[in-house]
Amino acid sequence: MNNKKVSTLPIFLAFLCMGFGDVVGPMVSLAKETFELTNFLATLLPFSGFLMFGILSIPMGIYQDRKGKKKVLLIGLVIAFIGLLIPILSGMYGPIIDTGTVDLQSKFYVILASILLLGAGATVLQVSGNPIMRDVSAPGMFSSNLSLGQSIKAIGSSLGFLLPPFAVMAGMDWTLLFPIYAVLILITTGWISKLKVEEVKHEDETPASLASCLSLLKNKYVLMMVFSIFVYVGAEVSMSSGIPILLKEEFGIEGFSLWLSWALFFLPILIGRFLGAAILTKIKPIKFLFVTVILSILGVLLLILGNTLIAYIGIILVGLGFANIFPLVFSITVDKLPERANELSGLMVTAIVGGAFIPPIMGFVADSSSVLLGFLVPLVCLIYILFSTIVASKK
Repeated sequence: MNNKKVSTLPIFLAFLCMGFGDVVGPMVSLAKETFELTNFLATLLPFSGFLMFGILSIPMGIYQDRKGKKKVLLIGLVIAFIGLLIPILSGMYGPIIDTGTVDLQSKFYVILASILLLGAGATVLQVSGNPIMRDVSAPGMFSSNLSLGQSIKAIGSSLGFLLPPFAVMAGMDWTLLFPIYAVLILITTGWISKLKVEEVKHEDETPASLASCLSLLKNKYVLMMVFSIFVYVGAEVSMSSGIPILLKEEFGIEGFSLWLSWALFFLPILIGRFLGAAILTKIKPIKFLFVTVILSILGVLLLILGNTLIAYIGIILVGLGFANIFPLVFSITVDKLPERANELSGLMVTAIVGGAFIPPIMGFVADSSSVLLGFLVPLVCLIYILFSTIVASKK
C-alpha cells in the first residue's frame, strides 16, 4: 500500500507536465500581439495542438499495449521536451523580442512547430498517464487519484495564464514559459525513468490493434462515453475561449479579461478538482458525475441570463462543475472494461479532438445571433453528458 502511495508522486508530476499542452489557450492572444498575426494564423496554434490528439492517440494506445505504459509516458515527455527546446535554441527563452531586428514570421513558425510537438507530447502523456494511474493507485483510489491528477494538470495549464504577466513585470517576455516548462519536464523524466511500475495485465487480454480499438465503438456504452469526452472537451474549450470575449463585449471588461477569466473559470476548476479527489473517497463516481453535470448546466443557464453578477456566479459554477467531468467519465468507462484499458485510453484521448470542432460551432452561433446565445452550444453538450450519465448509472 505504501509503495503505491510513493509511486503516485512522479505520475502526478507527469500530470503537471501534461497541462503544459494547454498553453495554446493564452498563447493565442500573446502570439497574435507579439508576431503581428492575422486571426487565421493565430488559430493555427490551438488547431495544431488539438490535431495531435486526433492523429496520435489510437496508434499510441496500440503501441502502449505492446510496449508498456511507462515507456510511452517517457516518450511523451521526451517529445514535449524537444518541442520546448526548439524555441529556446532559436533565442526565445525570456528576453523581450526585438521586433525591429527579428524576422517575426520565421519566429512564428518556430512557435508553431513547438506547439505541434508540445501537443504531440501532451497527447502521448494523456494516453499513458490516465491508465497508468490505475496501476500505481491503491485499490478503490483510481477515480480519486485521477481527479487529483487532473487538478495538478490544471496547475500546469494555469501557468500559461499566470507567468507571462510576471515575466513582463521582471522585464522579460512571455517566452520565459519555454525554459521553465523544459526544466520541469526534465525533472519528471528523470524521476519516472527510475520508477518501478507493476502494470496490471488480465488473463483474457488480447493484443491491441487498430481494428480492436475501433471495434470497441460497436459497444454502444463505449461509443456513448467516448462521445461524452468529445463534447465535454469541446464545451470546455468553448467556455475558456468564449468567456474573455463575453467579459469584453457584454460586460465591458478590458485590459485584464484574461486574468479575470482565469479567476472566474480556471481557478474554480483547480479548486473543484482538489475537492473532487476528496469527495470521491466518500461517494461513488457515477453519483458525483451526475452532481457535477447538473452544476455545470445550472451555471451555463445563469450565464445566459445576462445579468453581470449572476453571470459571474454562473461562470464559477461551470468551472466547479467542469472540474471533474473528464476524469470521472474516463475512470467510469475504464472500470467497466479494465481489460481494454489501453484501447479505451487511445479512443478517449482521441476524443479530445472535440476541442477543435465544437468551438467553431459556438462561434458561428455567436456571429449569427449574440455572444450570449453562443453559450447554448456548450449547454447542449452538457445536456448530452447528463443523458449519458443517466444511462451509465442504469448499467
